[in-house]
Amino acid sequence: MTSPKRVDPSLPRLDDRPESHPELPERSAVRRSFDRAAAEYDEHAVLQREVCDRLLERLDYTTIEPQVILDLASGTGQGAGALFERYRKARVLPMDLSEAMLKQARRRGGWFRRLHPVGADMTALPIADHSVDLVFSSLGLQWVDDLDRVFREVRRVLKPQGLFLFTTFGPDTLKELRAAWSAVDEKSHVNVFTDMHNIGDGLVRAGLAEPVMDVEHFTLTYETTTELMRDIKRIGAHNVTGNRPRGLMGRKKMARFQAAYEDYRHDGRLPATYEVVYGTVWAPALKKT
Repeated sequence: MTSPKRVDPSLPRLDDRPESHPELPERSAVRRSFDRAAAEYDEHAVLQREVCDRLLERLDYTTIEPQVILDLASGTGQGAGALFERYRKARVLPMDLSEAMLKQARRRGGWFRRLHPVGADMTALPIADHSVDLVFSSLGLQWVDDLDRVFREVRRVLKPQGLFLFTTFGPDTLKELRAAWSAVDEKSHVNVFTDMHNIGDGLVRAGLAEPVMDVEHFTLTYETTTELMRDIKRIGAHNVTGNRPRGLMGRKKMARFQAAYEDYRHDGRLPATYEVVYGTVWAPALKKT
């Protein structure tokens, strides 16, 4: 396991975080954000498509033949569609908090109507115990306010020796954006992302077995900060933490932010780093009696 920079130790551990902690995503804000972004999401989610494809490739190294697949935070259905094509005999359940994203997924074609979309919160899965062979989740876990609870739910619905395959963002994600805003004020302008080691600890606490995790970094570049922030908003990924600034940003603060971000300009472009955490973990086998 690689060792990326650890998350700010002042933040509570996953199992200590109260639902109202201001650094955590607000569920209602997450739902609204993705509902608004649904129509334009596929047009702008370049990184999300690439990461989903790379996560799907990891199934090439397993021998699993799932009968029931749950795609957590399925969004507009890229992962669900690929899983349907790969495992034609399986029942695929795309699940998302945003009904608008699931509606957008239905526009992919008649094949989606053969799936079984579920509108639900991943912290309370409407799925029977020990009924799923594969839980797949690409870039969705960073939007929940209680990862431990999600991991317990995944453990509950997985069959013995079922597979949980996921990606999420790590704490280096949008580090340039966070640093530029820190030169302006002390408010939360960027979502907080959980360190890989803390994620691994949460998986073990939930009773999942043999977690294998690694990290990959991507850099997108932009001409201006306006272009960057517009891109983030168009995929529903803007700040949804409880202590995010409310109301319009003043011109002076915006000018200071833009000036601070200019320090990162390289070869005429402004970088935006994304740290992607990949995880593979199994439900334990049945204990012999």
